[in-house]
Amino acid sequence: MSSPDFAAPTQPQGALASVIGPPTGATLPLHKLAPEAALRRLELTIVRRLEGFLQGDHLGLLPGPGADNNDARPYQVGEDDVRKMDWAVTARTTVPHVRDTMADRELEVWALLDVTPSMNWGTAGVTKRDLGIAAIATIGFLSQKMGDRFGGMLMRPDRVRRLPARSGRTALYGLLRTMLNEPIVPDHATGSLTLASGIEEMARMQRRRGLRVVVSDFLEPGDHELDPNVPPSWERAIRRLSVRNQVIAIEVVDRREIEFPDVGEILIRDPETDFERYVNTADAGARQRMDAAAAAQRERIRIALRRSGAGHIQLRTDRDWVQDIARFVLAYRRVASMLHAPPQGVSR
Repeated sequence: MSSPDFAAPTQPQGALASVIGPPTGATLPLHKLAPEAALRRLELTIVRRLEGFLQGDHLGLLPGPGADNNDARPYQVGEDDVRKMDWAVTARTTVPHVRDTMADRELEVWALLDVTPSMNWGTAGVTKRDLGIAAIATIGFLSQKMGDRFGGMLMRPDRVRRLPARSGRTALYGLLRTMLNEPIVPDHATGSLTLASGIEEMARMQRRRGLRVVVSDFLEPGDHELDPNVPPSWERAIRRLSVRNQVIAIEVVDRREIEFPDVGEILIRDPETDFERYVNTADAGARQRMDAAAAAQRERIRIALRRSGAGHIQLRTDRDWVQDIARFVLAYRRVASMLHAPPQGVSR
């Protein structure tokens, strides 16, 4: 009796590609990123002072023109009002300039997405990278009102790609589509950019106060520290970002990163370093030690984000992220004003 022939699938589907090989594309279609119907009754609480100063209520139907000055720009003939001419800048540059004003109720949201190789992992039908995009979509739908703008930044190992902030639902969908179509970063890709430097670049490039969202697994190559009293390298950057902005940190994890299965001897490999080691997961003691180390690692991340003054939400690839974010938003209303209280001497 001949044995049956078993053929491996030529094109792995979904997050299976991140288990048996590097993923080559998105594991989640655009229309499933965030069901808007489930979010209509929710609103993300904004408590920090923004560049628009939130004159009146942020739920206003139309953003007012504002009375506070913003940046100066060259005068456009036939488009700009001559009453907004900035004569001081015009005299200094010898080029006509006008001074824009800030909208009273305008909120500017910027989301930084970590797309380094560690984010390509996923064992429950979606990779951490695409789960992060789904989280950005959900925050975008929750925070978007008339006149508000949403922008994105993609942090690769060698550079940060900036996606301009635009207003409107169509622009938000365009930003999400661009994130989904961003090429996958291969394992062991070279680059000197760290999460801390990516957050600092975000703070430098976006000086307008607003809501900042940092999406990452917050894992650093070569960082084996488990003591929560030793701050990660990115904590200081998030702390500085939180001085002027309301910051939400979204931590994305996969179940098999914190709960090791009993599958015998496996090769554990770090996609961002040269670390490789065989581990016998059939050994209950070995699994217990690995689970304890993973739990300590995540607890250190939680404590560091709490110290930095950022809102923290953990999303897992094996759970409903919309439900988790909705639960976070409902609880966030009660603690946002205390969590995002600015340092002493800094205005809200």
